[in-house]
Amino acid sequence: MINLSSPAAVGTLLRRHNVRPQRRLGQNFLVDGNILSKICEAAELIPGAGVLEIGPGLGVLTRELAQRVGTSGKVLTIEIDRGLLPILSETVGTLEQVTVLNADALSVDFDKELSARSVPSPIQIVANIPYQITSPLIAKFIEMKLTVSTIILLVQKEVAQRLTAKAATSEYGSFTLFAQYHAEVEIVGHVSPQCFYPPPEVTSSIIRLRPRQTPQVTVDDPELLFKVIHASFGQRRKTLANALSNDPSLGWDKEATLAALSRAGIDPGRRGETLGIEEFARITAMV
Repeated sequence: MINLSSPAAVGTLLRRHNVRPQRRLGQNFLVDGNILSKICEAAELIPGAGVLEIGPGLGVLTRELAQRVGTSGKVLTIEIDRGLLPILSETVGTLEQVTVLNADALSVDFDKELSARSVPSPIQIVANIPYQITSPLIAKFIEMKLTVSTIILLVQKEVAQRLTAKAATSEYGSFTLFAQYHAEVEIVGHVSPQCFYPPPEVTSSIIRLRPRQTPQVTVDDPELLFKVIHASFGQRRKTLANALSNDPSLGWDKEATLAALSRAGIDPGRRGETLGIEEFARITAMV
C-alpha cells in the first residue's frame, strides 16, 4: 500500500498518473500522519459511523476515516477533480465502506446522496476545503436538514480566527455571527505548511463545529436578525444609526432606526463590530 504520508511517495504517485496539484482547486495534499490522527480524533469517530468527506485529494484522510468507522460504517467522499479519480481508485477503490462521488460539493444535494447510500446518521463531516469556497460550504453544512453531530474542517488559519472571533476584534464579522448562531465553534489546532504537498503559503487550522440543537439566541424572525447583522457590518466605519438607516434591505428611515435602538438600549453611535449576538437580537425584537 502506498504511504500517502510520505512526500516522496506522493510525488511519485502524482508523476505516475501525470497529475499536477492545481492551485485553483486548493490542492495541497496532507502528508502528516499526526495531523491525520488529530483530525479523526476531533471527529470522535466510532465503528459504524457515517462520514461525509469533501475533497479527498489522494485519499490519505479517506483511508484513515474508513479504518476508524470500520466495515460497518460508511464514508461518502466528494471530489470535484476528475483527474484524481484514477488515483483514488488505486488508493481507496478496494475499501467497501468508501464511495467516491465526482461532483462539485457546492451543487450536491447532500441529504439526497447520503440517503441514497444509506450512510448512517448522525453524520460527521470532514473537509479540507480551499479558501475560496469556505464560506458557502460552511453555510451549506450547518443548514443541512439531516442530523450532523460534528463538522471538522481544515481551513486557512485566518478563516479559523474569523469563525471563533470575539466582538470588537478585526476578525469579527457577520459570518462569525452566522456560524456561532448555528454552532459551537472551536480551534482544535494549527497545521504547518510543511504538513502538505506541495506546501501552501499559509498556516492552516483544524476547527470543529458542533451544530446547536437550538440557536444561540431566540428571535421571532431569524431572517430579519441577519439582515440587521449584515447591514451593521456592510459599512464598518458607520455608526449603527447610519448603517441601519441606509441599508435598502431593511427599508428603515433614520427615525425608525433610532427608535428601535433606543427601545433595545443600544447607543446609536456604536459600530456593528462592537455588538454581540444578544444585542443584535434585542434590536430585531424592537422593530
